[in-house]
Amino acid sequence: MRRIIFGSAIALLGAGCTPPSSIDAGLVAQPITIEASASPFSQITAGQVRAMVPKSWEAVPAADLDDARAGFLASPRPEAWRRMDGSIAGMSVTWVDATQVGVPSDFYYLAANGPVLSRLTQSKACRAETQRVLLDNRPSFGVGKPRDGDYMAKGQGTCNVRGTPTRWAYFVAAPGFGPVRRMGIPSSGLYVVVAVMRDSLRARSILPHLIRHTSFGDASVPDMVAAAARAGMR
Repeated sequence: MRRIIFGSAIALLGAGCTPPSSIDAGLVAQPITIEASASPFSQITAGQVRAMVPKSWEAVPAADLDDARAGFLASPRPEAWRRMDGSIAGMSVTWVDATQVGVPSDFYYLAANGPVLSRLTQSKACRAETQRVLLDNRPSFGVGKPRDGDYMAKGQGTCNVRGTPTRWAYFVAAPGFGPVRRMGIPSSGLYVVVAVMRDSLRARSILPHLIRHTSFGDASVPDMVAAAARAGMR
């Protein structure tokens, strides 16, 4: 049973594609607003998602990718960013509306726990330098007493694709029915933030900055991390 669920999670969520029949018509691209600042960054807002991105990047709605995600992506080359192989600079800030996608909450736990970022974390051209699992409550997977899982992690790494050295950072959370469910976007089953830049000393400082200044609803990524830490202390 677990193998069947895991395979389905990869197909539906890990690859970022969901069959049209499983997505309600309510999941549509949110208009993007751009607020410039005196810094090298602009604030991008798409529906309930907000983040800072370099001013030179172009932002487009994530739903334009014809998959199950809401939010936005930004890159000097938005179409090339779809490869998500670590070769293109850019940033994705996305979430999956669990009320619009008809899969059990277990699927989101499995997707967050690996497949959703596999093109970076499992690529032969990429190397994970750090990974910190902040929350990991495994679901029951239909065995024994029902238990809904939640998962949260963040990490960094590098890639060298066709001679192009890049650095990446990510944050992923599957709130299940744990502490993160009570914040952010109540209907979300999965949050994913991933950013890639050409590798440099500047990238080492900017990437964590981009992740920290990302918000879903009324909760920032640091807010979610703090909620996970409080849950772990109990």
